Amino acid sequence: MFERPLKILIVLPLYGGSLPIGYYCADALKELGHHTILFDAPKFLEAHSALRSMNIGQDKLNSLEQSFIQLLSQAVYAQAEESKPDLVLAMAQAPVNRLLLKKLKQDNIPTAMWFVEDYQVFPYWQIFAPLYDFFFVIQKEPFLNKLRGEKNVNAFYLPMAADIHFHKKQELTKEEEKFYGADLSFMGAGYPNRRRAFRSLLNHNFKIWGSDWNDDELLAKYVQKNGQRISSEESLKIYSASKINLNLHSSIHADKLISHGDFVNPRTFELASIGAFQLTDRRSLMDELFICSTLKNPRDDAELAVFDSMEELQENIIFYLNNPELREKIAENARKRVQKEHTYTHRMQTMLDCIREKLPDFGTKAPEFVWDKTINPQTQQEIAALLQELGLPLNTDFETLIDSLRQKNTVLTPTETALLFLAEWKKFYNA
Repeated sequence: MFERPLKILIVLPLYGGSLPIGYYCADALKELGHHTILFDAPKFLEAHSALRSMNIGQDKLNSLEQSFIQLLSQAVYAQAEESKPDLVLAMAQAPVNRLLLKKLKQDNIPTAMWFVEDYQVFPYWQIFAPLYDFFFVIQKEPFLNKLRGEKNVNAFYLPMAADIHFHKKQELTKEEEKFYGADLSFMGAGYPNRRRAFRSLLNHNFKIWGSDWNDDELLAKYVQKNGQRISSEESLKIYSASKINLNLHSSIHADKLISHGDFVNPRTFELASIGAFQLTDRRSLMDELFICSTLKNPRDDAELAVFDSMEELQENIIFYLNNPELREKIAENARKRVQKEHTYTHRMQTMLDCIREKLPDFGTKAPEFVWDKTINPQTQQEIAALLQELGLPLNTDFETLIDSLRQKNTVLTPTETALLFLAEWKKFYNA
Protein backbone atom coordinates (compact mmCIF):
# COMPACT_ATOMS: atom_id res chain seq x y z
CA MET A 1 0.00 0.00 0.00
CA PHE A 2 1.07 3.56 -0.67
CA GLU A 3 0.87 6.32 1.92
CA ARG A 4 -1.05 8.50 -0.53
CA PRO A 5 -2.57 8.28 -4.02
CA LEU A 6 0.02 8.40 -6.77
CA LYS A 7 -0.15 10.79 -9.70
CA ILE A 8 0.65 8.96 -12.94
CA LEU A 9 1.03 10.49 -16.38
CA ILE A 10 0.14 7.93 -19.08
CA VAL A 11 1.48 8.64 -22.56
CA LEU A 12 -0.76 7.07 -25.18
CA PRO A 13 0.30 6.18 -28.74
CA LEU A 14 -1.23 7.92 -31.75
CA TYR A 15 -3.01 4.71 -32.73
CA GLY A 16 -2.54 0.94 -32.66
CA GLY A 17 -3.16 -2.03 -30.42
CA SER A 18 -1.64 -0.50 -27.31
CA LEU A 19 -3.97 2.52 -27.44
CA PRO A 20 -6.99 0.83 -25.80
CA ILE A 21 -4.60 -0.86 -23.38
CA GLY A 22 -3.52 2.59 -22.22
CA TYR A 23 -7.12 3.50 -21.42
CA TYR A 24 -7.62 0.20 -19.57
CA CYS A 25 -4.49 0.93 -17.51
CA ALA A 26 -5.80 4.39 -16.62
CA ASP A 27 -9.10 2.92 -15.41
CA ALA A 28 -7.28 0.26 -13.41
CA LEU A 29 -5.05 2.80 -11.70
CA LYS A 30 -8.11 4.86 -10.77
CA GLU A 31 -9.68 1.73 -9.36
CA LEU A 32 -6.58 1.33 -7.18
CA GLY A 33 -7.15 4.85 -5.87
CA HIS A 34 -4.51 6.67 -7.89
CA HIS A 35 -4.84 9.77 -10.07
CA THR A 36 -4.10 9.47 -13.78
CA ILE A 37 -3.35 12.15 -16.33
CA LEU A 38 -3.52 11.19 -20.00
CA PHE A 39 -1.33 12.56 -22.73
CA ASP A 40 -3.99 11.95 -25.37
CA ALA A 41 -1.80 11.50 -28.44
CA PRO A 42 -4.70 10.40 -30.71
CA LYS A 43 -5.84 14.05 -30.73
CA PHE A 44 -2.78 14.69 -32.93
CA LEU A 45 -3.48 11.78 -35.28
CA GLU A 46 -5.15 13.92 -37.93
CA ALA A 47 -2.05 16.11 -38.21
CA HIS A 48 0.17 13.04 -38.44
CA SER A 49 -2.04 11.58 -41.18
CA ALA A 50 -1.87 14.87 -43.07
CA LEU A 51 1.92 14.67 -43.05
CA ARG A 52 1.83 11.17 -44.49
CA SER A 53 -0.55 12.25 -47.23
CA MET A 54 1.88 14.84 -48.57
CA ASN A 55 3.34 14.15 -52.00
CA ILE A 56 7.01 14.35 -50.99
CA GLY A 57 10.01 12.07 -50.97
CA GLN A 58 10.52 9.46 -48.26
CA ASP A 59 13.61 11.19 -46.83
CA LYS A 60 11.75 14.47 -46.36
CA LEU A 61 8.74 12.66 -44.92
CA ASN A 62 10.96 10.83 -42.40
CA SER A 63 12.49 14.14 -41.34
CA LEU A 64 9.08 15.73 -40.88
CA GLU A 65 7.80 12.76 -38.87
CA GLN A 66 10.84 12.93 -36.58
CA SER A 67 10.17 16.64 -36.03
CA PHE A 68 6.52 15.83 -35.33
CA ILE A 69 7.46 13.22 -32.70
CA GLN A 70 9.89 15.73 -31.19
CA LEU A 71 7.07 18.25 -30.89
CA LEU A 72 4.82 15.70 -29.18
CA SER A 73 7.65 14.74 -26.81
CA GLN A 74 8.04 18.40 -25.88
CA ALA A 75 4.30 18.53 -25.20
CA VAL A 76 4.61 15.48 -22.93
CA TYR A 77 7.42 17.21 -21.04
CA ALA A 78 5.35 20.38 -20.67
CA GLN A 79 2.52 18.31 -19.20
CA ALA A 80 4.96 16.57 -16.84
CA GLU A 81 6.37 19.92 -15.69
CA GLU A 82 2.87 21.19 -15.06
CA SER A 83 1.47 18.15 -13.22
CA LYS A 84 4.63 16.91 -11.44
CA PRO A 85 3.71 13.19 -11.64
CA ASP A 86 5.14 10.44 -9.49
CA LEU A 87 5.54 8.30 -12.61
CA VAL A 88 5.42 8.68 -16.38
CA LEU A 89 4.07 5.48 -17.94
CA ALA A 90 4.48 5.18 -21.71
CA MET A 91 2.57 2.65 -23.73
CA ALA A 92 4.23 0.88 -26.67
CA GLN A 93 4.64 3.17 -29.70
CA ALA A 94 4.04 6.29 -27.56
CA PRO A 95 5.56 9.53 -28.97
CA VAL A 96 8.48 9.60 -26.57
CA ASN A 97 11.99 10.40 -27.77
CA ARG A 98 15.37 10.02 -26.13
CA LEU A 99 15.69 13.69 -25.18
CA LEU A 100 12.41 13.57 -23.25
CA LEU A 101 13.49 10.50 -21.28
CA LYS A 102 16.81 12.15 -20.40
CA LYS A 103 15.01 15.31 -19.22
CA LEU A 104 12.63 13.33 -17.03
CA LYS A 105 15.56 11.48 -15.51
CA GLN A 106 17.28 14.81 -14.74
CA ASP A 107 14.05 15.94 -13.04
CA ASN A 108 13.98 12.74 -10.95
CA ILE A 109 10.65 11.66 -12.42
CA PRO A 110 10.59 7.84 -12.75
CA THR A 111 9.68 6.48 -16.19
CA ALA A 112 8.27 3.13 -17.26
CA MET A 113 7.12 1.52 -20.49
CA TRP A 114 4.81 -1.43 -20.97
CA PHE A 115 6.24 -2.92 -24.16
CA VAL A 116 3.26 -5.00 -25.32
CA GLU A 117 5.07 -6.00 -28.52
CA ASP A 118 7.00 -8.97 -29.88
CA TYR A 119 10.62 -7.95 -29.40
CA GLN A 120 11.64 -9.92 -32.51
CA VAL A 121 9.25 -7.95 -34.74
CA PHE A 122 9.64 -4.47 -33.19
CA PRO A 123 13.37 -3.88 -32.47
CA TYR A 124 13.08 -0.25 -31.30
CA TRP A 125 13.38 -1.55 -27.72
CA GLN A 126 17.15 -1.84 -28.26
CA ILE A 127 17.47 1.95 -28.34
CA PHE A 128 14.80 2.97 -25.84
CA ALA A 129 14.76 0.28 -23.13
CA PRO A 130 18.02 1.46 -21.46
CA LEU A 131 16.61 5.00 -21.20
CA TYR A 132 13.59 3.95 -19.12
CA ASP A 133 13.85 3.38 -15.39
CA PHE A 134 11.54 0.37 -15.70
CA PHE A 135 10.68 -1.73 -18.75
CA PHE A 136 7.77 -4.19 -18.59
CA VAL A 137 7.45 -6.87 -21.28
CA ILE A 138 5.09 -9.69 -22.31
CA GLN A 139 7.88 -12.21 -23.05
CA LYS A 140 10.39 -13.99 -20.83
CA GLU A 141 13.64 -15.58 -21.96
CA PRO A 142 15.72 -14.83 -23.90
CA PHE A 143 14.26 -11.30 -23.97
CA LEU A 144 14.57 -10.64 -20.24
CA ASN A 145 18.18 -11.81 -20.29
CA LYS A 146 18.96 -9.48 -23.19
CA LEU A 147 17.43 -6.57 -21.30
CA ARG A 148 18.88 -7.29 -17.88
CA GLY A 149 22.24 -8.60 -19.03
CA GLU A 150 23.22 -6.89 -22.26
CA LYS A 151 21.33 -3.62 -21.69
CA ASN A 152 21.39 -3.41 -17.86
CA VAL A 153 17.68 -2.57 -17.76
CA ASN A 154 15.22 -2.94 -14.85
CA ALA A 155 13.03 -5.34 -16.82
CA PHE A 156 10.00 -7.30 -15.60
CA TYR A 157 7.61 -9.81 -17.12
CA LEU A 158 4.06 -8.45 -17.16
CA PRO A 159 1.59 -10.45 -19.29
CA MET A 160 -1.52 -9.02 -20.91
CA ALA A 161 -4.90 -8.84 -19.18
CA ALA A 162 -8.56 -7.86 -19.55
CA ASP A 163 -10.77 -5.07 -18.25
CA ILE A 164 -13.61 -6.99 -16.63
CA HIS A 165 -15.79 -3.86 -16.50
CA PHE A 166 -15.54 -3.55 -20.29
CA HIS A 167 -14.88 -7.08 -21.54
CA LYS A 168 -18.14 -8.70 -20.59
CA LYS A 169 -20.93 -10.64 -22.31
CA GLN A 170 -23.27 -8.55 -24.45
CA GLU A 171 -27.03 -8.80 -24.65
CA LEU A 172 -27.80 -8.85 -28.37
CA THR A 173 -30.97 -8.19 -30.32
CA LYS A 174 -32.21 -10.82 -32.78
CA GLU A 175 -30.89 -8.68 -35.62
CA GLU A 176 -27.46 -8.45 -33.98
CA GLU A 177 -27.39 -12.19 -33.33
CA LYS A 178 -28.06 -12.81 -37.00
CA PHE A 179 -25.53 -10.22 -38.18
CA TYR A 180 -22.67 -11.15 -35.83
CA GLY A 181 -23.45 -14.81 -35.18
CA ALA A 182 -21.46 -17.67 -36.71
CA ASP A 183 -20.31 -21.18 -35.89
CA LEU A 184 -16.75 -19.99 -36.26
CA SER A 185 -15.43 -16.44 -36.27
CA PHE A 186 -12.16 -14.57 -36.15
CA MET A 187 -11.59 -10.91 -35.27
CA GLY A 188 -8.20 -9.40 -36.06
CA ALA A 189 -5.75 -8.34 -38.74
CA GLY A 190 -4.87 -10.38 -41.81
CA TYR A 191 -1.34 -11.50 -40.97
CA PRO A 192 0.30 -13.86 -43.50
CA ASN A 193 -0.03 -17.00 -41.37
CA ARG A 194 -3.74 -16.33 -40.78
CA ARG A 195 -4.44 -15.81 -44.47
CA ARG A 196 -2.98 -19.19 -45.35
CA ALA A 197 -4.44 -21.02 -42.36
CA PHE A 198 -7.99 -19.78 -42.87
CA ARG A 199 -8.16 -21.10 -46.43
CA SER A 200 -8.59 -24.58 -44.97
CA LEU A 201 -11.60 -23.50 -42.86
CA LEU A 202 -13.93 -22.33 -45.61
CA ASN A 203 -16.18 -25.37 -45.30
CA HIS A 204 -17.54 -23.94 -42.03
CA ASN A 205 -20.04 -21.16 -41.26
CA PHE A 206 -17.09 -18.80 -40.89
CA LYS A 207 -16.96 -15.01 -40.50
CA ILE A 208 -13.77 -12.94 -40.55
CA TRP A 209 -13.75 -9.48 -39.01
CA GLY A 210 -11.05 -6.82 -39.08
CA SER A 211 -8.67 -5.12 -41.50
CA ASP A 212 -5.79 -6.05 -43.83
CA TRP A 213 -7.62 -8.88 -45.58
CA ASN A 214 -7.73 -7.16 -48.95
CA ASP A 215 -6.56 -8.80 -52.19
CA ASP A 216 -7.37 -12.33 -51.01
CA GLU A 217 -9.96 -13.71 -53.43
CA LEU A 218 -10.51 -16.96 -51.50
CA LEU A 219 -11.28 -15.22 -48.20
CA ALA A 220 -13.07 -12.17 -49.65
CA LYS A 221 -16.64 -13.42 -49.23
CA TYR A 222 -15.96 -14.41 -45.62
CA VAL A 223 -14.58 -11.00 -44.63
CA GLN A 224 -17.31 -8.87 -43.03
CA LYS A 225 -17.98 -5.14 -43.49
CA ASN A 226 -15.52 -4.94 -46.40
CA GLY A 227 -12.57 -5.34 -44.07
CA GLN A 228 -13.30 -2.24 -41.99
CA ARG A 229 -11.55 -1.74 -38.68
CA ILE A 230 -13.67 -3.04 -35.81
CA SER A 231 -14.04 -0.94 -32.66
CA SER A 232 -13.45 -2.43 -29.23
CA GLU A 233 -17.17 -2.04 -28.51
CA GLU A 234 -18.24 -3.91 -31.64
CA SER A 235 -15.74 -6.70 -31.05
CA LEU A 236 -17.64 -7.56 -27.85
CA LYS A 237 -20.75 -8.28 -29.93
CA ILE A 238 -18.77 -10.51 -32.29
CA TYR A 239 -17.29 -12.48 -29.41
CA SER A 240 -20.65 -12.81 -27.67
CA ALA A 241 -22.48 -14.02 -30.80
CA SER A 242 -19.95 -16.62 -31.99
CA LYS A 243 -20.14 -20.28 -31.00
CA ILE A 244 -16.37 -20.66 -31.46
CA ASN A 245 -13.99 -17.69 -31.42
CA LEU A 246 -10.83 -18.66 -33.26
CA ASN A 247 -7.73 -17.12 -31.66
CA LEU A 248 -4.73 -17.73 -33.90
CA HIS A 249 -1.74 -15.64 -32.82
CA SER A 250 -0.19 -13.50 -35.52
CA SER A 251 3.00 -14.25 -37.40
CA ILE A 252 4.67 -12.44 -40.29
CA HIS A 253 5.96 -15.80 -41.56
CA ALA A 254 3.42 -17.33 -43.93
CA ASP A 255 5.20 -20.71 -43.91
CA LYS A 256 4.54 -21.16 -40.16
CA LEU A 257 0.75 -21.20 -39.79
CA ILE A 258 1.05 -21.96 -36.08
CA SER A 259 4.11 -20.19 -34.72
CA HIS A 260 4.29 -21.83 -31.24
CA GLY A 261 5.51 -18.50 -29.90
CA ASP A 262 5.70 -17.35 -26.31
CA PHE A 263 3.63 -14.22 -25.52
CA VAL A 264 -0.13 -14.55 -25.01
CA ASN A 265 -2.13 -11.93 -26.91
CA PRO A 266 -4.76 -9.60 -25.39
CA ARG A 267 -7.57 -11.42 -27.22
CA THR A 268 -6.98 -14.53 -25.09
CA PHE A 269 -7.74 -12.62 -21.89
CA GLU A 270 -10.56 -10.55 -23.40
CA LEU A 271 -12.44 -13.58 -24.73
CA ALA A 272 -11.96 -15.32 -21.39
CA SER A 273 -13.25 -12.29 -19.49
CA ILE A 274 -16.38 -12.20 -21.63
CA GLY A 275 -17.04 -15.88 -21.01
CA ALA A 276 -16.87 -16.53 -24.76
CA PHE A 277 -15.54 -19.88 -25.91
CA GLN A 278 -12.26 -19.77 -27.82
CA LEU A 279 -9.96 -22.14 -29.64
CA THR A 280 -6.41 -20.87 -29.42
CA ASP A 281 -3.01 -22.04 -30.61
CA ARG A 282 -0.75 -23.19 -27.80
CA ARG A 283 1.88 -20.75 -26.54
CA SER A 284 4.85 -21.57 -24.33
CA LEU A 285 3.74 -19.11 -21.60
CA MET A 286 0.07 -20.08 -21.72
CA ASP A 287 0.09 -22.97 -19.24
CA GLU A 288 1.18 -20.71 -16.38
CA LEU A 289 -1.74 -18.36 -17.08
CA PHE A 290 -4.59 -20.80 -17.81
CA ILE A 291 -5.39 -24.49 -17.48
CA CYS A 292 -5.14 -25.73 -21.07
CA SER A 293 -6.83 -28.75 -22.55
CA THR A 294 -6.46 -30.67 -25.81
CA LEU A 295 -8.60 -33.44 -27.28
CA LYS A 296 -5.70 -35.85 -26.73
CA ASN A 297 -5.24 -34.74 -23.10
CA PRO A 298 -8.61 -33.37 -21.90
CA ARG A 299 -8.92 -31.64 -18.52
CA ASP A 300 -12.13 -31.55 -16.48
CA ASP A 301 -11.06 -28.16 -15.08
CA ALA A 302 -10.02 -26.75 -18.47
CA GLU A 303 -10.05 -22.97 -18.98
CA LEU A 304 -8.78 -22.91 -22.55
CA ALA A 305 -9.10 -25.34 -25.46
CA VAL A 306 -5.81 -25.29 -27.39
CA PHE A 307 -4.42 -26.85 -30.57
CA ASP A 308 -0.91 -27.51 -31.86
CA SER A 309 -1.59 -28.06 -35.55
CA MET A 310 -4.12 -27.28 -38.26
CA GLU A 311 -5.27 -30.91 -38.15
CA GLU A 312 -6.01 -30.55 -34.43
CA LEU A 313 -7.82 -27.29 -35.09
CA GLN A 314 -10.14 -28.99 -37.58
CA GLU A 315 -10.86 -31.78 -35.09
CA ASN A 316 -11.50 -29.26 -32.30
CA ILE A 317 -13.96 -27.25 -34.39
CA ILE A 318 -16.09 -30.31 -35.16
CA PHE A 319 -15.88 -31.62 -31.58
CA TYR A 320 -16.82 -28.38 -29.84
CA LEU A 321 -19.60 -27.48 -32.27
CA ASN A 322 -21.19 -30.77 -31.20
CA ASN A 323 -20.62 -30.13 -27.46
CA PRO A 324 -22.18 -26.76 -26.53
CA GLU A 325 -22.38 -27.56 -22.80
CA LEU A 326 -18.66 -28.26 -22.66
CA ARG A 327 -17.99 -25.00 -24.50
CA GLU A 328 -19.96 -23.10 -21.88
CA LYS A 329 -18.20 -24.86 -19.00
CA ILE A 330 -14.70 -24.10 -20.31
CA ALA A 331 -15.62 -20.49 -21.10
CA GLU A 332 -17.03 -19.96 -17.60
CA ASN A 333 -13.89 -21.43 -16.02
CA ALA A 334 -11.78 -19.01 -18.04
CA ARG A 335 -13.96 -16.06 -17.00
CA LYS A 336 -13.49 -16.89 -13.32
CA ARG A 337 -9.72 -17.22 -13.78
CA VAL A 338 -9.46 -13.79 -15.36
CA GLN A 339 -11.48 -12.17 -12.60
CA LYS A 340 -9.23 -13.80 -10.01
CA GLU A 341 -5.80 -13.16 -11.54
CA HIS A 342 -5.73 -11.47 -14.94
CA THR A 343 -7.30 -8.02 -14.83
CA TYR A 344 -5.56 -4.75 -15.62
CA THR A 345 -6.00 -3.87 -11.96
CA HIS A 346 -3.85 -6.89 -11.08
CA ARG A 347 -1.26 -5.85 -13.66
CA MET A 348 -1.06 -2.22 -12.53
CA GLN A 349 -0.69 -3.29 -8.91
CA THR A 350 2.13 -5.63 -9.93
CA MET A 351 3.81 -2.84 -11.89
CA LEU A 352 3.67 -0.39 -8.98
CA ASP A 353 4.93 -3.04 -6.56
CA CYS A 354 7.93 -3.76 -8.82
CA ILE A 355 8.76 -0.05 -8.97
CA ARG A 356 8.30 0.35 -5.21
CA GLU A 357 10.66 -2.57 -4.57
CA LYS A 358 13.41 -0.85 -6.57
CA LEU A 359 12.55 2.68 -5.36
CA PRO A 360 11.66 2.50 -1.65
CA ASP A 361 10.75 6.22 -1.58
CA PHE A 362 8.36 5.87 -4.53
CA GLY A 363 5.07 7.52 -3.61
CA THR A 364 6.13 8.50 -0.09
CA LYS A 365 6.55 12.24 -0.66
CA ALA A 366 3.84 14.13 1.22
CA PRO A 367 1.42 16.31 -0.78
CA GLU A 368 2.63 19.89 -1.11
CA PHE A 369 -0.77 21.38 -0.29
CA VAL A 370 -2.53 20.57 2.99
CA TRP A 371 -6.12 21.73 2.83
CA ASP A 372 -7.03 21.84 6.51
CA LYS A 373 -4.14 24.19 7.40
CA THR A 374 -4.55 26.74 4.63
CA ILE A 375 -8.27 27.46 4.23
CA ASN A 376 -11.28 28.32 6.40
CA PRO A 377 -13.78 25.67 7.57
CA GLN A 378 -16.55 26.62 5.09
CA THR A 379 -14.20 26.31 2.13
CA GLN A 380 -12.88 23.05 3.57
CA GLN A 381 -16.41 21.63 3.34
CA GLU A 382 -16.85 22.86 -0.23
CA ILE A 383 -13.55 21.35 -1.33
CA ALA A 384 -14.29 18.08 0.49
CA ALA A 385 -17.59 17.83 -1.41
CA LEU A 386 -15.79 18.63 -4.68
CA LEU A 387 -13.16 15.96 -4.07
CA GLN A 388 -15.89 13.42 -3.37
CA GLU A 389 -17.69 14.41 -6.59
CA LEU A 390 -14.46 13.96 -8.58
CA GLY A 391 -13.72 10.61 -6.92
CA LEU A 392 -10.55 11.92 -5.26
CA PRO A 393 -9.38 11.23 -1.68
CA LEU A 394 -9.38 14.02 0.91
CA ASN A 395 -5.56 14.21 0.96
CA THR A 396 -5.42 15.02 -2.76
CA ASP A 397 -2.87 17.76 -3.45
CA PHE A 398 -3.65 21.04 -5.17
CA GLU A 399 -2.13 20.18 -8.57
CA THR A 400 -4.04 16.89 -8.81
CA LEU A 401 -7.33 18.63 -8.05
CA ILE A 402 -6.60 21.25 -10.73
CA ASP A 403 -5.78 18.50 -13.27
CA SER A 404 -9.15 16.87 -12.57
CA LEU A 405 -11.02 20.17 -12.83
CA ARG A 406 -9.48 20.88 -16.23
CA GLN A 407 -10.83 17.58 -17.50
CA LYS A 408 -14.41 18.42 -16.51
CA ASN A 409 -16.89 19.20 -19.28
CA THR A 410 -19.64 20.68 -17.10
CA VAL A 411 -20.27 24.30 -16.10
CA LEU A 412 -17.90 25.40 -13.35
CA THR A 413 -19.16 26.33 -9.88
CA PRO A 414 -17.84 29.48 -8.14
CA THR A 415 -15.52 27.33 -6.01
CA GLU A 416 -14.14 25.53 -9.07
CA THR A 417 -13.64 28.82 -10.90
CA ALA A 418 -11.80 30.27 -7.89
CA LEU A 419 -9.51 27.24 -7.69
CA LEU A 420 -8.65 27.44 -11.40
CA PHE A 421 -8.00 31.16 -11.06
CA LEU A 422 -5.74 30.44 -8.08
CA ALA A 423 -3.84 27.87 -10.16
CA GLU A 424 -3.24 30.45 -12.92
CA TRP A 425 -2.14 33.03 -10.36
CA LYS A 426 0.18 30.47 -8.76
CA LYS A 427 1.71 29.68 -12.17
CA PHE A 428 2.23 33.38 -12.92
CA TYR A 429 3.69 34.04 -9.48
CA ASN A 430 6.11 31.11 -9.74
CA ALA A 431 7.19 32.32 -13.19
